[in-house]
Amino acid sequence: MAKKYLLILLVFVGFVSCQTSSKVIETKVPKRPKGQTHVVGLVAPKIDTVRIGIVGLGMRGISAVERFIHIPGVEIKALCDIRPELTARAEKVLLNAGKEKPTSYHGSEDLWKKVCEREDIDLIYVVTDWENHTNIGVYAMEHGKHVAIEVPAAMSLEEIWDLINTSERTRKHCIQLENCVYDYFEMTTLNMAQQGLFGELLHTEGAYIHYLEEFWTYYYDNWRLDYNNEHRGDVYPTHGIGPICQLLNIHRGDRMKTLVSMDTKSVNGKKFAKKLGVKNKDIEFQNADHTLTFIQTENGKTMHLQHNVMTPRPYSRMYQVTGTEGFANKYPIEQYCFQPENIDTTIVPDHENLNVHRAVSEEIKAKLMQKYKHPIHIELETIAKQVGGHGGMDFIMDWRLIYCLQNGLPLDMDVYDLAEWCGVIELSRISIENNNAPVSVPDFTRGHWQEVKGYKHAFAK
Repeated sequence: MAKKYLLILLVFVGFVSCQTSSKVIETKVPKRPKGQTHVVGLVAPKIDTVRIGIVGLGMRGISAVERFIHIPGVEIKALCDIRPELTARAEKVLLNAGKEKPTSYHGSEDLWKKVCEREDIDLIYVVTDWENHTNIGVYAMEHGKHVAIEVPAAMSLEEIWDLINTSERTRKHCIQLENCVYDYFEMTTLNMAQQGLFGELLHTEGAYIHYLEEFWTYYYDNWRLDYNNEHRGDVYPTHGIGPICQLLNIHRGDRMKTLVSMDTKSVNGKKFAKKLGVKNKDIEFQNADHTLTFIQTENGKTMHLQHNVMTPRPYSRMYQVTGTEGFANKYPIEQYCFQPENIDTTIVPDHENLNVHRAVSEEIKAKLMQKYKHPIHIELETIAKQVGGHGGMDFIMDWRLIYCLQNGLPLDMDVYDLAEWCGVIELSRISIENNNAPVSVPDFTRGHWQEVKGYKHAFAK
């Protein structure tokens, strides 16, 4: 009898333990400051000529300068970087393109403030290391500038709320420069989804899997490896999560509700730290070699994210879409699978050779991608591929930003997109450090996630 009661007790303790471990950790949503209103669908007065100050002229900064010379209605008024040789290099690009000579700022870490304070600038374009993104973004908006910030734009929930509150208070755009949402496969698939080819979307996947061994030394003063040394969780989620959030209409009829993360131990990360050196040698290397995150939305959809920059693997953003009527996959090969009856008979007159157990042929895929090519790509594909930048998606990102500012339209991504995509960074750390506990995802819109029904790009009439 004693054994029987002991067994019952152990089962009960196990059940309580499971229940306790599955308890959701609630994250605080600060009350909106008095006098502020949301900026879902924010529009600002038209700017015929967008005057830009670029802060940070390393790998991503100089390529932005090279792209902007091809976009009409843009003037780069100021260049800023700690290193004078980088401002000189960017200045030369502009002069060789027949543009006016900008004012260059270099030599001091806080000279970016002078750029933000200038009255002849409309947009501050931030391309610095991660830890300076939010400070520059907030200061820029407080000085009457729209701001575009490279990814990730914010590294903590505190920084995220600072950007949200500043954007709401100043009514200035705050956009994250996420280029992967403009990739050709992603945008074509988005167009297919919006036209119903996948039926109801149920599950999506995204990732940043990119072995960085040969790239660590490219980051000035080793800042990126230092960050990985000191922070656990998915520290670079936006390339993977951005496109799938657009598919699922996040804060446009649905929202991320609960997140769970887990990770492996660090093996290669420790090796890189030992080989290349890190500033804080007194702590154990924090970031895992591989991190996984799972998210459920308010409407019962799921998302799966991965982060791995430490082990040899083919580059992948995963990008996978599962719907009630179809499937799409970008990596390792681009594939579509649909219910045969959902494919236009002008593309496939005979549906007998199609089934739901395999992907459509390369020939049919090409025809589908041509038929459902996104209107933005129809307009910009040729020049985007000529100018370049990750195959052209960087150019489209910049072109759309300028186009929306010039026409007084809502931007393709807003400050809440920034918040949701960057929020994974701290939320994943919280989950991992609490034995992989589920964590609530804040409603960064503070009640306005259903204000807009469905994700869409804005166009001038």
